[in-house]
Amino acid sequence: MRVLVTGATGYVGGRLVPRLLAEGHEVRTTTSNPDREGPWWSDRVETVTMDVKDPQQVADAVDGVEAVYYLIHGMGGGSDFAEQDRRAARNVADAVTRHGTPRVVYLSGIVPQADSSDLSEHIRSRLEVEEILASTPATVLTLRAAVLLGSGSTSFEIIRQVSERLPVETVPTWMRSDVQPVAVVDAVEALLGALTAQTGTRSYDIGGPERLPYADLLRRYAELAGLDRPQVEVPLLPTDLVGTLVGALTDVPTPTVEALVESLHHDMVCGEEDFRRDLLPAGHELVGLDEAIRRSLAEQSLAGREDPAQADPMGPMPQDPSWASGGEDRPLLAKAVDVVNDTVDRLSRD
Repeated sequence: MRVLVTGATGYVGGRLVPRLLAEGHEVRTTTSNPDREGPWWSDRVETVTMDVKDPQQVADAVDGVEAVYYLIHGMGGGSDFAEQDRRAARNVADAVTRHGTPRVVYLSGIVPQADSSDLSEHIRSRLEVEEILASTPATVLTLRAAVLLGSGSTSFEIIRQVSERLPVETVPTWMRSDVQPVAVVDAVEALLGALTAQTGTRSYDIGGPERLPYADLLRRYAELAGLDRPQVEVPLLPTDLVGTLVGALTDVPTPTVEALVESLHHDMVCGEEDFRRDLLPAGHELVGLDEAIRRSLAEQSLAGREDPAQADPMGPMPQDPSWASGGEDRPLLAKAVDVVNDTVDRLSRD
């Protein structure tokens, strides 16, 4: 099958493309900067220039493919991020309709069981993107995931960097919600299965075999990483302040951190698990939580560093961002100064 993967250089896309190639699919990817060096697999795919905000470039990229993977996420800050997400989704939806593309697969986030007014702006925006794509004649499958486990995943890097950099983990009392982490290799298998699943337009919640409070997830990580990290619950910590503190302490982009922290007011767990039946190969066993963390922490073998095709996708890969694998090697004191400065700036604006 001829497949277009948007966001192919991102965390999930960079791991999905090799799986598609291994299954014999023809893959087209997009780039907004053709002068940038391509990923390690780029010589095996067709790459076209596409700015998702440019309707003609989007239409040209979609032309001739049988399926589109929509892996674009507007996790940035700013008051117009929802409008940018809306515009991008409409351009893709228009192109899919124009060319009669049979299938679209969209990777989104878990939608909590809550009133729409209680959802964060980012979750509401992802729901809107889902609705825009689903309005096309194509079969549109939306996969909703919560915490993705794997070296380089924003969710995992926040857990890793907070655990490694704080001698005591300060947990807000409102952060008692449950999460259902899923290993990135299982998410990729579900994405692959969505390409040929015999179903109509619908969403699937995807998660791993275990759900637990977020504070317990931090505790499990610390134990498996060999860290002694006592936890202290702190009441009355505002969400935006927590996002600022964690964003300053870690090397993950702050707007992404703030969006993820905001989502933790709700249980981020599967409402149904039909994906196991419909999207995964028969007999597929989901990676357990402890195994997923261990594999994410394991250093790649020499063979894996020389040939990424032989490496475990749960570990670091060449196209991962600079803040992956534990982040930048800056002294904790320097990061603490950044935290104080950012906190003062936030308080002065409030």
